[in-house]
Amino acid sequence: MHGNNLVMMRSKQVTSTIDFSSVLAAAVHDMKNSLFLLIQAIESLSTIVSVENVEAQEQVASVHYEASRLNTNLVQILSLYRAELESLPITVDESFIKDLIEDVVGSNTLYIKQKKISISTSIDEDLSWYLDGELIYLLLNDVIINAMRYGTSKIHISAKVDQNANLVIRIEDDGHGYPQSMLNKSHEELSDFELSQGRTGLGLFFAKLIARAHSQDDKEGTIALFNGGSLGGSVFEVKIP
Repeated sequence: MHGNNLVMMRSKQVTSTIDFSSVLAAAVHDMKNSLFLLIQAIESLSTIVSVENVEAQEQVASVHYEASRLNTNLVQILSLYRAELESLPITVDESFIKDLIEDVVGSNTLYIKQKKISISTSIDEDLSWYLDGELIYLLLNDVIINAMRYGTSKIHISAKVDQNANLVIRIEDDGHGYPQSMLNKSHEELSDFELSQGRTGLGLFFAKLIARAHSQDDKEGTIALFNGGSLGGSVFEVKIP
C-alpha cells in the first residue's frame, strides 16, 4: 500500500511541471518595470551632473542608451511571447504621426544631446492614421536608437501617404549604411527567421511582425531596408495600409 502511494506521488510530480514560458514572461515583465525606474533615475542624474564634467555626462548618456536598448529588447521578447511568435494582436486607433514621432524623439533626448545629433522631420501637422500607437512607437524607437548609434550627426524622419494609399514612415541617417548581411536578412519571410542570431534578428523579426499585423483588406504592412537616401547612410522604411 505504501508502495502504491509512492508511485502515485511520483506520478503527480511528473505531471505537475512548471510552465517555464510563463515564468520567463513574468520575469521579463518585472525586469522591464525595474529598467523603467532605472531609466528615470538616470535622467534625473543627468540634470545633477555638472555640464563642465564632460566625461561624467558621456557616461550617463551611454548608460541611458544601453538601458533603453535593453528595455526595448525586453518589450520585444514579452510581446513575442504574448503573440506566440507568429501573430500579434493590435489595438487600432487614430494617431497623429508627428506627435508619435516627437514622443519617440523626446524619450531619447539625453542621448541625442550627448551625441550632438541633429534630427529633422518632414511630417504634415495634420497627418493621422489608424494604427496601434504603442507598437509603432516601439518599432520606431528601436530604429531611431540604431540610427543614433550608427549615424554620424544627422537623422531625418519623414512621413507621407503614397500613391497606393499607404502611410510611409522613413528614417534616414548619415552613417555608413546597413551591412549587406542585414539587407539580405530584411528580405526573409518571418517563418525563415532565426532568432538565435541575436539582437539584429530579433529587431527585424519584431519590426516585420508589427508591420504585418497592420493589415487592411488584402494588404499587409511591410518594412524595407536600403542604403543611400537623402543623407547617404541607412534608410528604414515602414508602410502601413
